[in-house]
Amino acid sequence: MKTPQQKFAERLRAAIEKAGYKAEAAVLEREFNQRYFGKGVTLHGVNKWLKGQSIPRLDKIETLAKWLRIPLDELTFGLEIKQQIKEERARWDDGIGYQEREIFEAFLALPAPQRKIVREVIQTFAKAFPVKSNKPD
Repeated sequence: MKTPQQKFAERLRAAIEKAGYKAEAAVLEREFNQRYFGKGVTLHGVNKWLKGQSIPRLDKIETLAKWLRIPLDELTFGLEIKQQIKEERARWDDGIGYQEREIFEAFLALPAPQRKIVREVIQTFAKAFPVKSNKPD
């Protein structure tokens, strides 16, 4: 399984190549330092990004994303998380009807001690009658 640093490196190299540059440390160092308004990065530092040994700070990722014209979250986290969130939202939007929404609203309006009791009742039912998950492991 790949580390977050390795996944970031793959996304960074792909974005650099898609933008029409060579995914090489010297190119990355030059282009990055021309655009970054803080202390520049070294050849060794950007090489670690490309090899998956480290991930830059968020302000540096933001500069990379602007340069490469890629959404910040896509460069930082990849498309997988966006897709998972989209699927979860679709499940809530498609799978919950008017009656369930009313129940959720009523639950949220309850005082905290009563919400705790309702949660415990639901959790007890969920343990007693487990449902197979549709999520891949």
